[in-house]
Amino acid sequence: MRNRLRALRAERRWSQADLADRCQVSRQTINAIETERYDPGLPLAFTLAGIFELTIEDIFFPDRSEASPDPGSRR
Repeated sequence: MRNRLRALRAERRWSQADLADRCQVSRQTINAIETERYDPGLPLAFTLAGIFELTIEDIFFPDRSEASPDPGSRR
């Protein structure tokens, strides 16, 4: 899953530690989300959306290269 977390954080001039404190998670968790090594669970995704006053879909979106084939297509 892709995300805009780094850009949103940078717009506010927050460090990873600043955002982590607001979310009550570790800085390493924020780093792992930003580098797309970790996808947050729904509670953390909702927390992030609330902090940025956006929807989850405004922050996180599917990586199209990992999308499954169209179920209607025949191979």
